[in-house]
Amino acid sequence: MSDDRCDLLCLDLTTAERLRLSRLDPHVADSSAGRAQALADPTRLTLAAALLEADELCVCDLAWIVERAQNLVSHHVRTLRAHGLVRSRRQGKMVMYAITEQGRDLVGAVLAAPAEANLERVGG
Repeated sequence: MSDDRCDLLCLDLTTAERLRLSRLDPHVADSSAGRAQALADPTRLTLAAALLEADELCVCDLAWIVERAQNLVSHHVRTLRAHGLVRSRRQGKMVMYAITEQGRDLVGAVLAAPAEANLERVGG
């Protein structure tokens, strides 16, 4: 016996079939999972959280904030940008990064989750 499976077949066919027919499109699921994975790295999540607090930051600022090398930070913001969570623009010799609305929403949800879980644990 396993705590994570039914011990007998108890399919609610009407509900299960309705949900199967309206399930998430595989392309949407793949894209959404990629965005979530982009935030699964603690450094990338910290970078995105810093960008929530500022209009724009350059790689130098971000590297200082997370105490990591600029080339590593560049790699991480490139990943965030590839998944649509941040955008960049060149300003002279600097590249400025800002969080997108999609990034703002996802980072907000990720950062809110631990606080909500802590409230549930203490009965709040």
